[in-house]
Amino acid sequence: MQERSEEQIVDRLFELENSGEATRRAELTDQRFLSLIEDPATGRGYVLRHGLDETEGAEVPAGTEFYEYGNLEEAENAFDNLLHEARQAGELVAEDSDEGVGDSETQGAELNDLYSASDEDPLINPEGENPADTA
Repeated sequence: MQERSEEQIVDRLFELENSGEATRRAELTDQRFLSLIEDPATGRGYVLRHGLDETEGAEVPAGTEFYEYGNLEEAENAFDNLLHEARQAGELVAEDSDEGVGDSETQGAELNDLYSASDEDPLINPEGENPADTA
C-alpha cells in the first residue's frame, strides 16, 4: 500500500469528519476542535486538532495538526489525554460538539422555497404570476 502525504491524510480526516464519521469530537476555546477519527479504509486511528474552516475546503485551517495511531483504541487513549489537558487548562468548551461539521461541504443544488428572497422562485409563484397583479 502506498504511503499518503500529510496533506492527503489531513484532507481525508476532514472528509471523514465532515461526513459525520468522527467517533468523538470536542469543542475547544477560540473555535478550535479536537476529533477522534478511525479511517475505515486503513483501520488506523487519528486525533485531529483544528480550527474552523472559513475557506470552504480551499485551505487547511491554520494550526491544524493530527496524530496517527495503529488503531482506534490507541488514538482514543491519546484523545482522552488531550481532552484532560484541555479541561485542566480551561480550554474545553463542550465534550460532545458538532459545531461547524460539514461547513466545508458545498455539494448539491441550492433550493428556493417560500422563504426565498426571489420573486422568481417557482415555489412562490407557481404560474409565474406577479403578486401585484392579483390585488
